[in-house]
Amino acid sequence: MRTDSSPGTLPAREHLPATDAGTPVLDVVIPVYNEEKDLRPCVRRLHEHLTRTFPYAFRITIADNASTDGTPLVAARLAAELPGVTGFRLEQKGRGRALRTVWSASEAPVLAYMDVDLSTDLNALLPLVAPLISGHSDLAIGSRLARASRVVRGPKREFISRAYNLILRGSLQARFSDAQCGFKAIRRDVAQVLLPLVEDTGWFFDTELLVLAERAGLRIHEVPVDWVDDPDSTVHLVRTATDDLKGVWRVGRALATGSLPLDRLTRPFGDDPRDRDIQDVPRGLARQLVGFCVVGGLSTLFYLLLYSGFRQFAGSQTANALALLVSAVANTAANRRLTFGVRGRGGAVRHQAQGLVVFAIGLALTSGSLAALNAAGGSPAHSTELAVLIAANLAATVLRFLLFRAWVFPDRGAEQGAATAAVPQAPVAPAGVPAVPYRPVPHQPYTSYPTTQIRADEAADAGWRDATMRLQPVHPHDTDPGDLR
Repeated sequence: MRTDSSPGTLPAREHLPATDAGTPVLDVVIPVYNEEKDLRPCVRRLHEHLTRTFPYAFRITIADNASTDGTPLVAARLAAELPGVTGFRLEQKGRGRALRTVWSASEAPVLAYMDVDLSTDLNALLPLVAPLISGHSDLAIGSRLARASRVVRGPKREFISRAYNLILRGSLQARFSDAQCGFKAIRRDVAQVLLPLVEDTGWFFDTELLVLAERAGLRIHEVPVDWVDDPDSTVHLVRTATDDLKGVWRVGRALATGSLPLDRLTRPFGDDPRDRDIQDVPRGLARQLVGFCVVGGLSTLFYLLLYSGFRQFAGSQTANALALLVSAVANTAANRRLTFGVRGRGGAVRHQAQGLVVFAIGLALTSGSLAALNAAGGSPAHSTELAVLIAANLAATVLRFLLFRAWVFPDRGAEQGAATAAVPQAPVAPAGVPAVPYRPVPHQPYTSYPTTQIRADEAADAGWRDATMRLQPVHPHDTDPGDLR
């Protein structure tokens, strides 16, 4: 994963800042590779739709991914004929590479992209970008799998799409419904922070972007879309699916090991009600209780299996101590990662040492219960031993949770807040400017298509203004007949 850049925290979520005269509010990117046949009618249809329905200034950017047919000539003619249409030429293939390059260089506050075939009905475009313009959301995606969506496509693509999203939900805990619909938008300030963390340059690019955004606590808005499958699509399904699965494995491993600096992005805005200092409401208690109960239930089953196994060749006290020791180490590791959200290896040894202290308390409770049972009954049955151990473990579990929450894994946010209060604060950056901005490469301005050639990963960082953006509607119409295919 990309960790060489140092992205800063995002500015507070607010209405978009002012734009210079002539600067578009929306920049729609169309990545293309050898699309000389479909490029002209699709761009003309998109341009006509935006001219009639979009109330603000816009730009359409054709991002040519090293096409070898007549696509560059078609794009050049479109840029010359249609106002607000421009193009980039990249000498390397990859949809993700094209989006990263154009989005990084664009000065528009809202960035979007769509596939050249325009399979998604364009009436969903304004609902897609409206939450980003208002400042309510950070990213927006079209969803073909929402209940209100109307989709026409074959069973093969339907199966692949749903299976892929099930894989994302099961492996990366993704909550968005449709990762690969070619119809997405993002705020420019959010893109500046997230793009350096995204490694993929192909079809997995937008999935990786969404997963990182969701894990960072950003708000993703979903729009149900009408979608008609393109029978002439040039996407290679098997190769794309293989690359996507490799990307899922890579991102999942990075998230599990804590190698991504998502802590710099988590809860960046300062306007989340969960970040407020509310008296008598412990933060995250409900989620931690659920996680602890799940881990505790699995640990108890693991403990009982170990006890039954050790009891075959050892006494009850020895079997109990060994089973509790092994299960306690596993329980501490599971609670550290799943219940209290501690990632990485930092402090793991200390946490295990503190967990062993908690284990000693549990050992005292369970061993004392066994000793009392043996003193009262002489030679109790194995089922009676298990019943007593379950009751003792329930009591030890309550105590374990309290000690874990208050001592082993205390609220890191409170600790960081106290540490921050004790250190003199540096001057606060102006509103809308990242506190620790990543280092972009020099800006490459937009020019006409035939003369613009840039390399992938070149980025730009045009400055934000503090004034409120004044947007004047220019087209009152808000309907579109759509595609009658």
